[in-house]
Amino acid sequence: MEIYGLDGAGRVVDLAREGATIQRTPPSRLPDDPLANTGDPDELRLLVVGQADDLPGALTVASVGQAGERVDALGSLALTSSPCPVDLPAARGRVCGVTVPVRAVADDIDRLHPLIKERSLRAELGGSLLVGAVGASGSTARVRVGGPRHTDLGPLQSLQATLRVHLVRVRKGGPAPIGGNDAEAIESAKAEVQRANGIWSSCGIGFDDQTTKIEVVDPPSPWLLSLGCDVGLPASGGRVSFRVEGRRVDVAVPRGTSPRGAARLVANRVEKLGLKARISDNAPIGPSVGASADVLIRKADGSLATIAPIPKEPLSTDATLSACIGEVDLEDGLQHFGDVDAIAGTVEERALVKAFDDGDPSTIEVIVVPSFAGGSRIGESFIFADAGAVRNVVLEDRGGFRADRASFTLAHELGHVLLDQPGHPDDYGMDTPTQLMDADAANGTAFGPRRLTIEECERAVRQSGPASPVRVLTPRTAPNEAAFRR
Repeated sequence: MEIYGLDGAGRVVDLAREGATIQRTPPSRLPDDPLANTGDPDELRLLVVGQADDLPGALTVASVGQAGERVDALGSLALTSSPCPVDLPAARGRVCGVTVPVRAVADDIDRLHPLIKERSLRAELGGSLLVGAVGASGSTARVRVGGPRHTDLGPLQSLQATLRVHLVRVRKGGPAPIGGNDAEAIESAKAEVQRANGIWSSCGIGFDDQTTKIEVVDPPSPWLLSLGCDVGLPASGGRVSFRVEGRRVDVAVPRGTSPRGAARLVANRVEKLGLKARISDNAPIGPSVGASADVLIRKADGSLATIAPIPKEPLSTDATLSACIGEVDLEDGLQHFGDVDAIAGTVEERALVKAFDDGDPSTIEVIVVPSFAGGSRIGESFIFADAGAVRNVVLEDRGGFRADRASFTLAHELGHVLLDQPGHPDDYGMDTPTQLMDADAANGTAFGPRRLTIEECERAVRQSGPASPVRVLTPRTAPNEAAFRR
């Protein structure tokens, strides 16, 4: 007896090479004809080929994770007698039987939908489906769970991204942004990452538990001085004055100096005090004349320095060159960007994000805050394509966590980063509320915003995969073969 697969178009699937994929389409009713092709790109009928006396009456299917742990199982899938595929040489002179289409799904919402619960089982990217005959011991075939089988890029290999999750307290020493304590906050963050992992597994993309770092942190001190702030005007001639670690800094800025030039004058003066200063040039925003520049100041040991204004003195005496201190105050919510300053972010956002940025655009920084100011959003992202100083960063607040699987906030915002795309499909096309990247859908059922198109899978690989300029996605480590033989 040999086991093969049939996809939604009736094509033979070589289970040793192609395997199963996580479902990308909503639940649907089977046709009345049990042998009819459904066209579903991810379904997998199990095809048994053998002598008439050898074929079992039913098959069992179990799913295991990457380490071989049991995930889910289907008790019995009846075999229906079927003509053998003409393009399968091994079936000549033998008989065939097929099961109903089996759906490998990411979570219980899909698993338990009434239309499909008898033929669905939860599965994990990098794991396997173990197929055997009812009543027989052991499994007859092992089917790897990987990326989509048919794309313009060919079969998609399993890829993974590295996340660094920072849970920012409301204030120094204060409560975590989610959960009742730090331990609960970390567990909530792990669950949110796993939800995103399940959604993106339908593209063959995952977020590795072993490399994802989650920590609860204090908000940064005022450590960033922005020259040009949001306007980016050049200097008319004046002075920039402030205190850093209690020491006065005075810098004369000549007429015509750009904000970027002024930032370098300030950084040079700060370093003469034995501190470390780094320049972070921002992209110009919509209403600005030019680009602003941030001076990031650290102590000699690398910890954040503290900047403060000098009492009764302006930060800048220049009539046109503005200066402002990036102070993170989460008590009233994080001041978030709008359409005109999305490339650079607000000064408060930059002070927050740049404090935790590791400088490696191939990792994704996930920063969780208590709330955004105004209550108008629950997540946002900074992408590589915008060419700003902040790239491959996701922000989410506790509202995003509360939305849970009605919105998949983290998965959605990671989508902007992986697709390297700021917009949403329904911004310029048909509203499809079942798509993950829909702008405004919120629905906790199997028909909510949880689906990714094959075109989105392809774009993620092109924009963020191993051949992209910044490789956010790298090949997933192969599972331990011995784990599947236990």
